Amino acid sequence: MPRTIWSGAISFGLVTVPVHVASATEDHSVRFHQYHLEDMGRVRVRKFCEVEDREVRSDEIGKGYELTTTQVIPITDEDLRNLPLPTAKALEIHGFVPWESIDPLRIGEGYYLQPDGQVAAKPYELLRQALARSARVAVTKFAWSGRERLGLLRVRDDVIVLHAMRWPDEVRDPSELYPPAADVSDAEVDEAVELIERMTTDRLEGPDFVDHYTEALEKIIEAKREDHALPEAPEPEKPAGKVLDLMAALQESVDKAKASRGEDTGSDAQVHEMPAKKTTAKAPRKKAAAKKTAVAKTTATAKTTATATAKKTGARKSSARKSRRSA
Repeated sequence: MPRTIWSGAISFGLVTVPVHVASATEDHSVRFHQYHLEDMGRVRVRKFCEVEDREVRSDEIGKGYELTTTQVIPITDEDLRNLPLPTAKALEIHGFVPWESIDPLRIGEGYYLQPDGQVAAKPYELLRQALARSARVAVTKFAWSGRERLGLLRVRDDVIVLHAMRWPDEVRDPSELYPPAADVSDAEVDEAVELIERMTTDRLEGPDFVDHYTEALEKIIEAKREDHALPEAPEPEKPAGKVLDLMAALQESVDKAKASRGEDTGSDAQVHEMPAKKTTAKAPRKKAAAKKTAVAKTTATAKTTATATAKKTGARKSSARKSRRSA
């Protein structure tokens, strides 16, 4: 069972729902420590007091705000627990919005909310069913980890979930990263939409949604533990290079997506029209070729006519010479 990391209450109008907060996610990443490579001794970070020049224990360490270089204001955990805020121990709901209206960039970590005992069960269930039926999420504020935060309450299965949110000024303006202007045809957009349709999935499950990096790292650790040869790295795929024909690349991608799903790629592999600009580009070449052919035929005819005329002229001259000799 996940550990409770915060306790408070949801404030919903005049309704109060005492809850415990537990993390909704887990991190399965492989963790490393720092070691001295010469003797593999553990390297640790020790905390020293600058005034006494000695290492201090954790129970001797507290928080402080540096007012000036010579004046520090100590802040205790008790001070933080008793902040003069209505959100210090409450998730105060300020409104409800459609889930689709929330920019995903503003959504942070997720937490499960558990009702605090039998007394909180009924108001908790009331809020859960009301949220589910309204198809909306609740916007809330709460104070946590030394700051006031914005949050969302939504329903996942039979549990209310809290998502920490970033404030509007915490999301950077992307205007400096806008791409340069580029012309994209409707046919290319249609082909890209076709590829999206072919790659659409109902659930993010299966071999494509597995942490292969952690798996590969665990294989290396196991091989070293058993003193075996390290697993060979697969050959990287050769880059396709610069895409000269975007439409052809999209159509090939659609065919691969069909093949991966066991669909036929033969009869309907080229069902989308090519951009008009490519058709018009070929037309002048055909006309030029036709003109060249016509000129060649005319030239050949002229040569044939000239040859025939020359032969006739030569025959007349030869006949005239014979006649003169006979006379």
